[in-house]
Amino acid sequence: MSRKPVALVTGSSSGIGAAVARRLSDEGMAVVVNAARSADAGRRLAESLPDARFVQADISDEEQVRRLLDEVAGEYGALDLLVNNAGVTRGIPHKDLEAATGEVWRTVLGVNVVGTWQTTVAAMPLLRASGAGHVVNISSVAGVRPAGSSIPYAVSKAAVNHMTRLLAAAVGPEVRVNAIAPGLVDTQWTETFTEIRERVREAVPLRRTGTPEDIAELVVGLHRAAYTTGEVVLADGGAHLLI
Repeated sequence: MSRKPVALVTGSSSGIGAAVARRLSDEGMAVVVNAARSADAGRRLAESLPDARFVQADISDEEQVRRLLDEVAGEYGALDLLVNNAGVTRGIPHKDLEAATGEVWRTVLGVNVVGTWQTTVAAMPLLRASGAGHVVNISSVAGVRPAGSSIPYAVSKAAVNHMTRLLAAAVGPEVRVNAIAPGLVDTQWTETFTEIRERVREAVPLRRTGTPEDIAELVVGLHRAAYTTGEVVLADGGAHLLI
């Protein structure tokens, strides 16, 4: 590939998404940073990278998704890697069934599942034209085990995992599709999870929680693994071995 490869990372103004954007930039890629609301942080991140731009768009809105991909095409004329990182959750105890209202389900599924789908479909023409297009979905161990911040969140991530496998079968050989399912990662989302963090550090085989950089490194590894598609890779320090 003679041109510089291009990556789009949704939900990348902070946390895992920002770490992924920085790591891909370190790999020599042009990076499109995206966020629905944190525009100032997204712009600052893009300005700190050698070849990046920020596009504000809410992936749950199909029209905004089309505009996002139009801007990618207009700026770079190509897309080689889509990292579907944007997501939302609502902290609801699993036994509190009434709190998981229809509105909560629609919000969580609208971003995590429908938004991931809409972005992937809109990106597919550019990814197919790449000759080595790749989609990496950032899922969660909550989609694999009965865990997570709420039942709607866990179900949404289980859907993303299955979507990953279905898409990999549907769009190969032109495009590969994989997912990463992190366990507890130290981000602004989890900074109040003090008790859970200590339990994880005491119990999991690697005796620590994850970092955004751990997940970013795995994105790069999967992108290099040209014979891998349809995989959901757990990144939970070995927590899945305990149940």
